[in-house]
Amino acid sequence: MNQSIKAALWCQFGASIDMLENAIRMCPEEFWNSDLSFSGNAYHTLFFLDYYLTLEPVGFGARSPFTHSEFEDEPPSVPFLKIEILNYLEFNRNKCRHLIMGLTAELSESRWINESKTMDYSIFEILLYNMRHVQHHAAQLNMMLRNHLNDAPNWVYRAQENTKL
Repeated sequence: MNQSIKAALWCQFGASIDMLENAIRMCPEEFWNSDLSFSGNAYHTLFFLDYYLTLEPVGFGARSPFTHSEFEDEPPSVPFLKIEILNYLEFNRNKCRHLIMGLTAELSESRWINESKTMDYSIFEILLYNMRHVQHHAAQLNMMLRNHLNDAPNWVYRAQENTKL
């Protein structure tokens, strides 16, 4: 796959992850611990970021130390620890960069098919879908911060970790 396409994809996908991280970091502990929707939304975003970055998604489950599956229709019962969420974010950032760096024309055209076969995308398209999902939830978290603090993180133009691929 063309290096400039991979670089552009990482710069924008990485920026979405950076925006998510900025919202998580800006959230005050008292709001984080009192509002299940904030920590739950952050976890939901990372759970699906991980899932959509998994080339063989059948059988995917919650990553340790988490036990909550976002495939269920139940919200988490307690807020997740912010440090655990930030560690999961870093894990996913590295997983995303590694996948994008390793993209070949063949891999990007291979299929990503979920267990129920309701989602059937090329790897390239699931990356775009995933980036949109991350940005959607980062925006929700920013809106929560704006409503709670009257402040929110700034827009990120390109990934902070903008290294050569």
